[in-house]
Amino acid sequence: KSVLFLTLLLLFLALFPGAFNCCTKLSDEIPKGILRRVERFEIQKAAGLCHLEAIILYIEGRKFCVSPRIRKVKKWMKKNKHKIPRKKNHGKKQRRIKIIKKKQ
Repeated sequence: KSVLFLTLLLLFLALFPGAFNCCTKLSDEIPKGILRRVERFEIQKAAGLCHLEAIILYIEGRKFCVSPRIRKVKKWMKKNKHKIPRKKNHGKKQRRIKIIKKKQ
């Protein structure tokens, strides 16, 4: 029985890699100065396995889930969207197309 359970668990993890990476609780407040230390962020959509909309902030290897409705966070994201690398959502990967100019 335990071998079957382990096999099913591994199969589930392979099919749904983001299943245990979802934010389940959100903070409605954010301490002063924490936004200055953010290394990267992700936007979690309320679709698929994740049932909450959230902004995931990564600071010193730790993950903080905050509400996307916090005015301070919205303003910060708009101001810093090009400065901090944003990890892509767990959707389809987009291919980059290299455009080569023809010499005339």
